[in-house]
Amino acid sequence: MLPSFSIARLPRIEFGPGALDKLPALLAPYGRKLLIVTGGGSFTASPQWERLSAALKQRGYEWELARVDGEPSPQLVDEAVARFKDAGIDAVLGIGGGSVLDAAKAVAGLLKPGNSVMDHLEGVGPELPYRGPATPFIAVPTTAGTGSEATKNAVLSSHGENGFKKSFRDDQLVPQYAVVDPDLLASCPPELIAANGMDALTQLIESYVSTRATPFTDALALDGIKAVREGLLAWHDGTPGAEEGRGNMAYAALLSGICLAQTGLGSVHGLAAPLGAFFPIPHGVACGTLLAEATRANIDLMEARDADNPALAKYAHIGRLFRGRTHVDDVGARVFLVHLLKEWTEQLKLPRLSAYGMNEADISRVVSHCRGSSMKTNPIVLTDGEVADLLRKRL
Repeated sequence: MLPSFSIARLPRIEFGPGALDKLPALLAPYGRKLLIVTGGGSFTASPQWERLSAALKQRGYEWELARVDGEPSPQLVDEAVARFKDAGIDAVLGIGGGSVLDAAKAVAGLLKPGNSVMDHLEGVGPELPYRGPATPFIAVPTTAGTGSEATKNAVLSSHGENGFKKSFRDDQLVPQYAVVDPDLLASCPPELIAANGMDALTQLIESYVSTRATPFTDALALDGIKAVREGLLAWHDGTPGAEEGRGNMAYAALLSGICLAQTGLGSVHGLAAPLGAFFPIPHGVACGTLLAEATRANIDLMEARDADNPALAKYAHIGRLFRGRTHVDDVGARVFLVHLLKEWTEQLKLPRLSAYGMNEADISRVVSHCRGSSMKTNPIVLTDGEVADLLRKRL
């Protein structure tokens, strides 16, 4: 008999090449005054923006424009809310990478209440319950990584000695629509493809072996992992299958967001939060550079002290999936998986932590700040020493 499970709210999804052209019609029920949140300028300089803006004007839309350059901070969100809360915004449209979508999501949540996002950030400040109402939000990703288009999380960062990376999250923040158009990813440079793609893979693997995984999320996670297998290197390397690979990665990232919203994540994301707060390490790089070592640590520790853990069989299943052979024994499949992840880490040129200024003396501080929600769903509890060893291997 299947175990009982619950699935949290998801956005309505429009996926496929040309999905961007559906936006004018999708926005119509919400009103004609938009806040469009984009990145530093690459999208608004693109032919896609020219086409979209012309279609919006033809349908009678007006909009304000806000830009997000880099990972969003609470200050950026508060400033945008103060600027636009009295502008009569009917809907927020976020078009960009994960940072843009997280910022847009938070702004949409606070335009009507008008208060500071610091009131609601987990682990920071008063942690007041969010009452809403949220302004309708439509998410349009232009990278394949975080899956923010499918989640209720808005991740915000404050960098420096006392920095943090925390979530503002509530079911009311889930986008009304996730519009995923693989054509929007065509201009991604290889280093962004590598980091974001490994972030999506990390989210899929960590969701699959999470202590909160369900048969529903397992099916989605495995399909996403297959899409990464078929798509990431082809897209990154620009082989003849690059266009198909781009579509596979847009799909994989979407599935990773759906899965993590239901299951939580694991040790990689537990560490990515303090790493991103204390050092200028992009989130995707932090995840990608740690994935192989974190996978190895989980497997080795479960084999040593929790041999009946169901996550061991799941890691073996992933290994067989990547190898393309079903007859490989569990131990051999897990060894292959770790070897492959290490090989991809090198092939995709993911930097070590020391490239961002981290050294041995910093390890204890990162470890002491890694016990957030993601660590709670890792398939095995890691001691501080085991976490430190994991980090040390990627210095």
